[in-house]
Amino acid sequence: MKDRTYPPAKLVLPDGTQIHGKSFGFPSSTSGELVFNTAMTGYPESLTDPSYKGQILVLTYPSIGNYGVPADSKTDKLLRYFESEHIHISGLIIADYSEDYNHWNAVKSLGEWLKEEKIPALFGIDTRSLTKLIREKGTMPAKIVHDLIEDIPFEDPNDRNLVDEVSTKEVIEYGNGNIKIALVDCGVKNNIIRSLLQFDTKIIRVPWDYDFYKLAFDGLFISNGPGNPEKCETTIEHLKSALENEKPIFGICLGHQLLSLAAGAKTYKLKFGHRSHNQPVLLNGTQKAYLTSQNHGYAVSEASVPQKWESWFTNLNDHTNEGIRHQSKPFFSTQFHPEASSGPTDTSFLFNTFIQTIEQCKNQ
Repeated sequence: MKDRTYPPAKLVLPDGTQIHGKSFGFPSSTSGELVFNTAMTGYPESLTDPSYKGQILVLTYPSIGNYGVPADSKTDKLLRYFESEHIHISGLIIADYSEDYNHWNAVKSLGEWLKEEKIPALFGIDTRSLTKLIREKGTMPAKIVHDLIEDIPFEDPNDRNLVDEVSTKEVIEYGNGNIKIALVDCGVKNNIIRSLLQFDTKIIRVPWDYDFYKLAFDGLFISNGPGNPEKCETTIEHLKSALENEKPIFGICLGHQLLSLAAGAKTYKLKFGHRSHNQPVLLNGTQKAYLTSQNHGYAVSEASVPQKWESWFTNLNDHTNEGIRHQSKPFFSTQFHPEASSGPTDTSFLFNTFIQTIEQCKNQ
């Protein structure tokens, strides 16, 4: 019979507020940036998304853990059911924990997985009330503290170069297709690579600060990732050189911000970010709207989009920029995640757009 004893622990905020709960993860203290996600499903994908590096994640859906955690099987050198090799959040906060799970593909409970990965987690927290607090005051440093473990200081992970912490340290190749894509790994999700491998491609995954012009490639992809985009100065400089050429470029999330900075736009930190499966975006110049999966804390200033570029998509909730494209060259990017995983796949056609653009450029 399973041990149903959950030791007490608390979430501590910078103003001294203490919110008491029960620990079901690794029995340790941790600090990070407190953020929330309103998705109803997809915790295996979210927890392994490198874009969450350094963050304490609050899930607003009340009951978490009921479908457990899937197996670590691989296809094409990638874990099939996860977005990276490890959990990247610093801590997890939920309302109700379902230790008893039921799913055809589950091999362990959420709590067991968190303990294996040494990630602290609390349940018994009023996550709706906590989310309202974050919406009012903005994301903030926070810490999970266990009663019998030494207290730790608050830390703002955005002060670090988080991309350097999650990016690959070596060049990795996937596929053997005819279209060669250099993928700048700023914290790439596995499903981006899976999405690109659906085509006749060979993916060359390189570190965030790698000089990709050492490679022969047909198209350049800049991935998602965590933290402040301005920390990635080397990537931005490499992209400035890429913009002088004609090879197609596609950026997603942080990749969108980095491409925008290289083009001359500016970025800023959102009050509480976009982290959900239901962010509506408008394809500018049309009446077409799409539901998108998003996970970011920074955005591109709409007013700063430079000449020769145009705003491509707009968020229908807060009217923030959701994409840019060059008016004459094959360069474009989106703030949202066309690969989803988890979330809606309404905009997966953008991968087709990228591949078709590469093929057109190769045939010219």
